[in-house]
Amino acid sequence: MAVTIADADAYIGANVIDVEGWTDADDAKKQRILNVAFRTLSVKYPTYVIPDEAVYETAAAFATAFNDTMVQAQRGVQSFSLSGVASFTFREAARDLVDLIPQAALDLIAADPANADLPKPAKRRVGWTVL
Repeated sequence: MAVTIADADAYIGANVIDVEGWTDADDAKKQRILNVAFRTLSVKYPTYVIPDEAVYETAAAFATAFNDTMVQAQRGVQSFSLSGVASFTFREAARDLVDLIPQAALDLIAADPANADLPKPAKRRVGWTVL
């Protein structure tokens, strides 16, 4: 893996619809987002080769989820207002980073030739059910 901010800027600028969270971040925050995106994908899918493009897709999703406004929802704030200026109300936000991994990133992981012998990665979680 050789993800860089410059490569991420180019990929996200060309392939991601909502880029404001990414473009508004400074270089230090972008590097943190890239690090967390790679770590999240690597921990969730340890047997897969994670292509750089999947990291960039995930980083863009994380940047949007943790931009200056949405970070309040991530921290549990349900609503706030600025007297006479604006009012914000948030729906229930995803609490786990794994929930923010976009399907496009999973598709890129599945398409990587190094992962050809592995099943397609999915967001599903295995759990116990008692009937």
